[in-house]
Amino acid sequence: MTVTTILVVGVLLLLTAVYVSWRAGRLDRLHIRLEVAREALDAALVRRAAVCLELAGSRILDPATSLVLAAAAHEARAAGPEEREHAESDLSRVLRAVLDQERFREKLAETPAGEELLAELDAAVAKVVYARRFYNNAVGVTRVAQRRWLARTLRLAGHTAYPGFFEIDDAPPRALAAE
Repeated sequence: MTVTTILVVGVLLLLTAVYVSWRAGRLDRLHIRLEVAREALDAALVRRAAVCLELAGSRILDPATSLVLAAAAHEARAAGPEEREHAESDLSRVLRAVLDQERFREKLAETPAGEELLAELDAAVAKVVYARRFYNNAVGVTRVAQRRWLARTLRLAGHTAYPGFFEIDDAPPRALAAE
């Protein structure tokens, strides 16, 4: 072997090592982004449930509506990982049923704390929508990176499973969209 051949092979090995290291670092950063997005989604879901519980306990709503809303919010907060998506979807449906009642916004505005509570709920519902989109986007990008042949062949992702999407019914109530 000549010195030139050894030098070319050495440079190719060095470039390959740098590329593999870069891919591994990117995959690691994607996993960190995914964890941060999951934590933000969890925080947004907990905040939405807390505001719903606050609304249910405010005595603004009638007792039956308050009870239904409080039960759905409590179920969403207490749900385990397997039931979480279903419980959060139920809370979204209950919110739409409660807030989309006829003249709900006007009735709530008549109370002293009503407008503030409605604004807080509007912000919490919007944050859930954005946090879920951001999380699902991070899942999609991470899954694509994990499926690449280099990541699979060299097991750059270690033994981590493919992340799952968080699919819930998070459509906001019409009353929150109206201004």
